[in-house]
Amino acid sequence: MYCEYYGLKEKPFNITSDPSFFYLSSSHREALSHLTYGINSRKGIIVISGEIGTGKTTLCRVFLTQSQQNNIKTAFIINPNFSTKELLEAIIADFGISVLRKTKLSLVEQLNQFLLKETARGYNAVLIIDEAQNLKPNQLEEIRLLSNLETDKDKLLQIVLIGQPELKFKLNLSNLIQLRQRVVVSYHIKPLEKKELRDYISHRLKVAGSDPEKIVFTEEAQEMIFNFSKGTPRLINILCDRCLLAGFVTQTNTIDGQIAGTCIKELDSGSASPPII
Repeated sequence: MYCEYYGLKEKPFNITSDPSFFYLSSSHREALSHLTYGINSRKGIIVISGEIGTGKTTLCRVFLTQSQQNNIKTAFIINPNFSTKELLEAIIADFGISVLRKTKLSLVEQLNQFLLKETARGYNAVLIIDEAQNLKPNQLEEIRLLSNLETDKDKLLQIVLIGQPELKFKLNLSNLIQLRQRVVVSYHIKPLEKKELRDYISHRLKVAGSDPEKIVFTEEAQEMIFNFSKGTPRLINILCDRCLLAGFVTQTNTIDGQIAGTCIKELDSGSASPPII
């Protein structure tokens, strides 16, 4: 609605996990470094956690994009709400393995043969499971068993568990101690720092095609946006999108404290309607 008015190619503050809009905050940079190190070093199991809306899935998609140029084969499970056998089938399907027999033993053997071939070709195989806090203990135990697939020197399958903080609590269950001992890289993504907010907003506007002089978020507006969001990217996006809509309605390119305050009140009240002209 407002893109033409602001001269944008697309909405800059969508809440989809679009890697092209990824902003490398200090915390995301560290998370990506931990992820890359763990996989390149064939460490086995890696855990990346973070609160809702901190950009965990986007980080995954950025890594997946990078992995295409780095001899890495990936399987990405977005929602692991399966039985243990269905989860295994989903992993095999996402790796592109042609299934001959569907017994559990046969599925594991076919996965093992695939991993051996990829390793011989110089490829690293990575399984990424998003929303891993939803995994049941028996599924996590199945994942531990998959982490046992190895040669004398290397792990055949690198496993990345991405989830909300509940994931770390779940991994501390007494019956999952063997899995916890196999987690060799772990990192918790933190919200944006206050000093990063200006660059975050500018980055997303620039990617969307904004002229730097075209849209201005005042210092007061930025202060209010940070206080509302506490640095959580998803909440920043929701509020900034609302602010641009309000700016369009009032025909202004300057998002000031008044506009930000009005939008915050509307969001706090649960109002979904745009400001009235």
